Amino acid sequence: MQMRVFLTPFVYILQQLRRMSSGNGTRRKAGKHQHFSNTAALDHETQNEIQSLFSKVRTYVKPPNGKWCIPCPNATLRHSAEEHHKLQDLKVALNAVKNQLSDKNVQVWHQHTNSTNRAGKVIAAVRSAAGAEICTQAWCKFYEILGTFDLLPQEALQNGELNTVHLCEAPGAFITALNHYMKTSESTRYCDWSWAANTLNPYHEANGGSTTIADDRLIANTLPWWFFGSDNTGNIMMQKHLLELQAFVTNMRRVDLVTADGSFDCQENPDEQEALVASLHYCEVIAALLLLSPGGSFVLKMFTLYEHSSVCLLYLLNCCFYSVNVFKPATSKAGNSEVYVVCLNYNAREGVRPLLSKLIRNYGPHIADREALFPNSLIPESFLKQHEEVCLYFHTLQVETITENLRLFKGMVAEQRQRLDYIRDCTAQEYLQRFQVSFLPRSRWISRNTVSPACCSVSAGRPLGQKKQTGSFNERRELQTLSWRERIERGCHAAEIKRHRVEAGGSGCVLEGPLTEIQVDSWYIIIGTALPAVRNSPVCDGGLLNHLNEALMDTDVDWTSASSCDSCNVVSASSILSEVAGLCAFPQNSVENKKKRQCLVFGNSLVWGASENQHEDLVLRFSAEPSLPQTILLHDGEPLYQQQLLACVVSSLQTLNSGDALLLPVFSALTRVTAAVVLCLHVCFHSVTFKCPPPSGVVGTVLLCVGFCPDAAAQILPVLTDVCDCMSQVLRGEEDSGGNLQSGCNRQVLQFVPMEELLTGGLTDFLWTMNSEIIQQKLHFLMQSQSSDVRSADCSTT
Repeated sequence: MQMRVFLTPFVYILQQLRRMSSGNGTRRKAGKHQHFSNTAALDHETQNEIQSLFSKVRTYVKPPNGKWCIPCPNATLRHSAEEHHKLQDLKVALNAVKNQLSDKNVQVWHQHTNSTNRAGKVIAAVRSAAGAEICTQAWCKFYEILGTFDLLPQEALQNGELNTVHLCEAPGAFITALNHYMKTSESTRYCDWSWAANTLNPYHEANGGSTTIADDRLIANTLPWWFFGSDNTGNIMMQKHLLELQAFVTNMRRVDLVTADGSFDCQENPDEQEALVASLHYCEVIAALLLLSPGGSFVLKMFTLYEHSSVCLLYLLNCCFYSVNVFKPATSKAGNSEVYVVCLNYNAREGVRPLLSKLIRNYGPHIADREALFPNSLIPESFLKQHEEVCLYFHTLQVETITENLRLFKGMVAEQRQRLDYIRDCTAQEYLQRFQVSFLPRSRWISRNTVSPACCSVSAGRPLGQKKQTGSFNERRELQTLSWRERIERGCHAAEIKRHRVEAGGSGCVLEGPLTEIQVDSWYIIIGTALPAVRNSPVCDGGLLNHLNEALMDTDVDWTSASSCDSCNVVSASSILSEVAGLCAFPQNSVENKKKRQCLVFGNSLVWGASENQHEDLVLRFSAEPSLPQTILLHDGEPLYQQQLLACVVSSLQTLNSGDALLLPVFSALTRVTAAVVLCLHVCFHSVTFKCPPPSGVVGTVLLCVGFCPDAAAQILPVLTDVCDCMSQVLRGEEDSGGNLQSGCNRQVLQFVPMEELLTGGLTDFLWTMNSEIIQQKLHFLMQSQSSDVRSADCSTT
């Protein structure tokens, strides 16, 4: 018997595809579901398996009698949710299968499921063949949806104008996939396309790290196209933001497509994923129905569809769109619950208005947690029967995949592995050919078209995305029962936090200035709701910040006693002044060699004054330092602290002379405002560095700013004065010139330098290093103070 060899010359395939897509970068015209793979060369079993990957879709069929209609608004949101027993049985059965994964190490399991994923090679193939922008799994999924359904309304394409809105879109792969599709398709490449997007603002410090996508490669380069709302959070689940978003897109003559790719991190409670995200799905649907024009399309990511909230939502969509399809892309991992609801031809814009008005009145983060959208009595049996069949179909697919992965996890023979690799190669080939993926030059990417080349380095070098889960689900659940100190000891930052410092942090970390590449005329002030805490920062490691926040929440921690470590080297005031004096010194033969330099010090003269006489060429001048935050939970986010810090900088720029120095203590620089303060110092001084921990008696890390440049300061001083005035007005609750503030409102200045400038150049690396050093030092001191307490308790016991 001749043994079959499952090998495909994949490199050759990619070369052929590149030749097909070379030239003008467009692809041949093809209808939906058309593909050009050489399936004739494959055996029948392989053909069927590959084709089934791309046909996981179920479409609701409306009865001809028109009984599927929008219920009367008076009957909505008045009744308790009802369980559907058949659907709940599916939920219980699925969770029983998923619970078998609870003891699996998540990284090992993901590595295994990646190797068994039939579409696991698609992303690499697309990156190689197409040069796609932000080519992620989300990119491939949406490109697959575009190639499977007539998602773009023909009326829009015929008129040569397409307008799209993308909800919960970070990092932006749906947008870049649509751009790729538009610019490589003959039917769309001459169409004038406009887009707008919304997501949780990755730069808003109060947005939690577990809900906010940190990957800002597209966002940072296309900020004017992103809607974050009047409070700058980007939370689409707020009623005022829904109405503001409607105003944000009024420049669009019509809205042809809305996508909604939102979700929460539910890995700690996976059994209830559907219920946890239900209110978000409701808000996304309401936004789509409000924004879409007749004939428009809607794509909504959902998960399992077993709860009554999902039943109601799917019924509403069926009443509003001509066609509703539940689709599982081949590029969506088959073992998860993710599906996409693809709705075509919005045909009930006027009919849904009365219900929409009521939904908007009840709009918010708990809309699905209260009464049911519709009572069960108003949902036709014909719909429920089809919905149960849809749920059973996708339930079966998921259970089969998880069961297979569990079986293969125990071990695979060589022939199984060989066949899997063969199927994976063939699937990638099928994807490229079925959807005619063509090469798109980098010059036609979105981020290259909408901004100057100077912004293309934004976010380069910074960690992107969320930190991956580690350990098994059971181990992670056990971690939640531990104290924050125990979690630190088991975490990836333990070694750095426990390490005793032999030299002050900041050595060798310098901002060389004065920075000249700034555009002060483009600076603007953003005012929003005052920060309740600093949970997120684009210039700090998220894991470290989480550890610090957990420690800050511990009411038993005595922060005043945890301010030093006997085993760490603490920089002295004298050594700092010596360093400043050396940097301020003129060349030996300079005409100005005998002139003394001033060093403005914000801090206690008792700390610095004892060393003053040791540096005769440096004249110290003292001023009151910024007050510490009243609520330590905010770090450097407290409005009064920020206002005082900026006032210190303004005062310095007004009084220093050329070549002078500045010593300024800062609590940290986690927020956009304090990061901007450091940027301003970078603009005005020849060098900026930091010392952490500071000399005994100094609270906060000390910024050493040397070589003052009056001309640079004169450029930004008027702007900073305006920002200071605005901060004072907001603190007093006064109205600004635009009349946007109300007396007593809880608001603050969130930003005054554009993010494009805060995230460009060496500033980001400097702030990342400084903030990491500050947090590590604080946690180190806390851990040491606890060890000292334990040792003292042991001694007293003995």
